[in-house]
Amino acid sequence: MHYRRRHLNTVSLFSGAGGLDLGFINAGFNIIWANDFDKYAVESYKANIGDHIKLGDINELLDEVPSHDVLLAGFPCQPFSMMGEQKGFEDERGTLFFSIETLLKKHNTKIVVLENVKNLEKHDGGKTFSRMKKILEEDLGYVLFYNVLNSSDYGVPQTRRRLFIVGFKKEFYEENKLKFNFPPEPIENTVTVQELLDEEVDRRYFLSEKVKATVMATGTKNYVAKPEIDLKIARPLCATMHKMHRASQDNYFTDDINRSKFEDDEKRPISNIRMLTPNECRRLQGFPSEWKYVVSNLQLYRQFGNAVTVNVAYQVAMEIVKSLHINLEIEE
Repeated sequence: MHYRRRHLNTVSLFSGAGGLDLGFINAGFNIIWANDFDKYAVESYKANIGDHIKLGDINELLDEVPSHDVLLAGFPCQPFSMMGEQKGFEDERGTLFFSIETLLKKHNTKIVVLENVKNLEKHDGGKTFSRMKKILEEDLGYVLFYNVLNSSDYGVPQTRRRLFIVGFKKEFYEENKLKFNFPPEPIENTVTVQELLDEEVDRRYFLSEKVKATVMATGTKNYVAKPEIDLKIARPLCATMHKMHRASQDNYFTDDINRSKFEDDEKRPISNIRMLTPNECRRLQGFPSEWKYVVSNLQLYRQFGNAVTVNVAYQVAMEIVKSLHINLEIEE
């Protein structure tokens, strides 16, 4: 989308390749500075979004962050994820929340938008989230709204539940008589994964018969799960998709058409089942079709697996726009 004017100077922390940023850019927000410590994510961001991103540890760049109206932060989820050890604030990455606190306090930021795994609310019996809420509400003076949103409710065939926290500085919220709501109604999802799959797929994405046996296994010992493939709504994409987890954890699809294009290899016979391509992962996260691939497939899987779904970010951003009564003039 192209707007005649942009609004609200915005800073983005832990931006990754830019899924959260794209949603807000599409809603007219003016992102003036962004940061990530992963050089490959920064490469993708620069090639596709802009040069305003800075590579490095945010704790070493706090003095470089410019004054802003809005702060976005999809801060690292590993300390709170159900897939990790759930160390929370004991984990070094968990303390990055306090970098956010420092910047909000320094710049008296009007609006803050945080994104994390849905498990954050329940981590450590709810103590972690309560501590964050106390800091944001009582210490920093924000009016908070939070909700778990699922990507599959917003036009993308992927089950991906993430916690979004939107905070308005109390005096700003009250003086302007604002009223914020999360997207009230899910968008009817009529698209399936199958409609987003590539027409042409390289041989390397197909599972060998040997690997197929492992991927389709039901599990071992205390972990037993039914393998399912060809899902119409994909399982959550993750940063380690390139490692090929079991079919009960990852996404695999039958592709007889592309498989028929390859001759049989007696040394390494391949099956008719394949993993998602990076391009398909791009579509499942709502990134635009003109997205330039400037890094390896390994890094693309990591970037799309870690990303905030663009469609969901856009819906949240537009609800903020509505609450602020901003009139966005869109060019035809």
